[in-house]
Amino acid sequence: MAFYIIIAILMFGVLIALHEFGHFITAKLLGVRINEFSIGMGPLLWSQKRGETQYSLRAIPMGGFCAMEGEDDDSDDPRAFSNKPAWKKFIILVAGSFMNFLTGLVLLILIFGQATAFVTPVIADFMEGFPYESEAGLLPGDRIVSVNGEHIFSKSDLDFFFSRAGGENMDLVIERNGQKLVREDFPLVPREYPGYDRLMYGLTFTVQEATPFTRLQQSWYSAVDMVRLVKISLVDLFSGRAGIKDMSGPIGIVNAIGEVGAESESRMDALMNILNFVAFIAINLAVMNLLPIPALDGGRIFFLVVNGIFTLFTRRRLDPKYESYVNAAGFVCLILLMVVVAVNDVLKLIQ
Repeated sequence: MAFYIIIAILMFGVLIALHEFGHFITAKLLGVRINEFSIGMGPLLWSQKRGETQYSLRAIPMGGFCAMEGEDDDSDDPRAFSNKPAWKKFIILVAGSFMNFLTGLVLLILIFGQATAFVTPVIADFMEGFPYESEAGLLPGDRIVSVNGEHIFSKSDLDFFFSRAGGENMDLVIERNGQKLVREDFPLVPREYPGYDRLMYGLTFTVQEATPFTRLQQSWYSAVDMVRLVKISLVDLFSGRAGIKDMSGPIGIVNAIGEVGAESESRMDALMNILNFVAFIAINLAVMNLLPIPALDGGRIFFLVVNGIFTLFTRRRLDPKYESYVNAAGFVCLILLMVVVAVNDVLKLIQ
């Protein structure tokens, strides 16, 4: 377990460092002065200046930072971030999340590259006693396209959205012979079937042989699913379906990765399972960072848009101090939330 926890800590640090590298490389390419680029946080272990940039290695292997001239205040340097046009600022701010998403996608390609076959959302047959096999219901060969308005890319999507339906009727869209058919309030619910000791939906699905194309396709679908899962989690959080107690921070994530590795049957299984978890965290970081929350990249992009609209109508720039105030307040709120989540993670570990 300790071995996998160490791996988890390092991987978590790598993800944040890659995020900062995305900012760093695009800022360099777009002519922004970089004062310091650091891998890790906390006490300085090693530092060397090359050109105008100080490259640092710090003691805590959780993250890093890219300190751009004029990032948080005005600067007279023409190469300062604050003096660059909006489109360059936008690219630099988005680049961190892009690197995280790209990292997650690459990891998924490595994982799905090992697959020999995929289960598809195409119905192969029905279990004995399935009551809805008909022209007006479902037939073998039907592809389930959506469940309750959510598009279905893979069999795992079906499992997830069937589970979220909570055993109630569902709105289905199926594809049959090239035509899309709607099945509103369809009573496809778990029930008992002969030979099974648990409730089942009564469907079996076709298996497709893996090819280089389908491996890439499934990797992309999985990445899209992870983005959608972040959206669903946020909706659940604000709707009350989930609460703060269901959230996890770095402590909970590191522990979860350690458990995933420790509970795997072999080292190779552990590696694949951990990589899948890390891919999810990478894509989660990419999406969360782009939300319009003060102190995050998305909050700064939001102010970039607001400032553009303000300048369009007033011919004046919005005073940067207002953004600084909001970002400072957002940063404090973010730290408080992280403390609450960290305490919650520790309490869950104790329990």
